[in-house]
Amino acid sequence: MRALPASLLAACGLIATACGGTDSGGAAAGQAARAAATTPAAAPASAPTQAKSQAHAKPQAVAGPLEGKTIVIDPGHNGGNYRNPTAINRKVNVLTKWKPCDTTGTETASHYTEAAFSWDVANRMVKILKARGAKVKLTRTDNNSVGPCITQRAAIGNKAKADAAISVHGDGAPAADHGFHVIMPKKINGPVDPVVADSSRLGVAVRDAFKKGTGLPYSTYIGSKALDYRNDLGGLNLSTVPKIFIECGNMRNAGEAAKFQDPAFRQRIAVALADGLQHYLKA
Repeated sequence: MRALPASLLAACGLIATACGGTDSGGAAAGQAARAAATTPAAAPASAPTQAKSQAHAKPQAVAGPLEGKTIVIDPGHNGGNYRNPTAINRKVNVLTKWKPCDTTGTETASHYTEAAFSWDVANRMVKILKARGAKVKLTRTDNNSVGPCITQRAAIGNKAKADAAISVHGDGAPAADHGFHVIMPKKINGPVDPVVADSSRLGVAVRDAFKKGTGLPYSTYIGSKALDYRNDLGGLNLSTVPKIFIECGNMRNAGEAAKFQDPAFRQRIAVALADGLQHYLKA
């Protein structure tokens, strides 16, 4: 309820005395009431200061839902890998086997590369996740260099002590195959073992959000309900933080290739992946 002005309160009090009183001082009281009614009351000394303070007060920043969380995004491959086959074919130890440092990745029939796709989606995710309060780090800084190796990509997430890490890819399966799937680590008696369970929870959260946000179907050719567990990926085997890979679909399939080449659909992918990460981190 709003308080009445001091002048009106004063006037009302005096008028009530004049009108309702029966003493011989009624006339004088009436004159006093009229004088009080036409004389502005002094504002409280603190009012101007309070008004000025309120006018200049800065709005308090509202913490985003991912405030305090660190997320590492690994955009698969790199646009310059094809220029240095010696470097990317160099074998590295992923604990369960030796594998090439990296590969060039796949591409659509119209030569839209997996490296370009993953780079674009990752950068869209950075903007979304930062807007939600997260600290975000990428494993590469451009799409025209070589590498880094899969072992280094895992190390970047470990060094950042990420609350969650995700490697973004597009698959290169036969053209008749379609759908997305999430890859999660298995225990290998190695550094990933303590985070296998958390990685599985992350994978399920991302799968559910990706399905809801993009409408893409579960993979028809690999995994069970879009979930696949592997022990041969260095990016997972060497991770000490919860981490997954997502194959967003088959880039060799004409329908999914067309979607991936649409910037608006890549934005849908980025939002869906960000939602999945958020669901996991806020659970």
